[in-house]
Amino acid sequence: MITAVDHVLLAAPPGSEDRLRAYYVGVLGMTEIPKPPALAVRGGCWFAAGDVILHLGVEAGFRPPRKAHPGLRVRGIDAYAARLAECGVPVVRDDGLPGYRRFYSEDPVGNRLEFLEPG
Repeated sequence: MITAVDHVLLAAPPGSEDRLRAYYVGVLGMTEIPKPPALAVRGGCWFAAGDVILHLGVEAGFRPPRKAHPGLRVRGIDAYAARLAECGVPVVRDDGLPGYRRFYSEDPVGNRLEFLEPG
C-alpha cells in the first residue's frame, strides 16, 4: 500500500548546483537538505519546504522534459507568481483545471514546474 510520495527527482546538467541553489532557496524559499556523503559525490542537491522534498540529480546529456513536471501546491498564488516574475522567472498562467488557480514556470535549467492553489 502506498501512503505518500517521499520525494520527486528532477534531473539537471553537471555543474548547475549553484544556479539550482539560487533558484530553489533564493526564489522559491525552500531549504537545502544536505545529501548523505555517499550520494553527495554524485553532485546535485536536495531541497525541502514543509513535506515537499525535491531532489535535483546530475544527468550527463541533460535535456529538460517538455511536459513532465511536479505540481507544487502553494498558498497565496498571486503573490507567489509576482515573486517569481520580479526575479525574472517566467510565469505562464493556465485556467484549464477546474477548481484550481495555477501557473507554470521553469527552473534555471529548464525543468517545468506547476504551481497550483485550490479555489
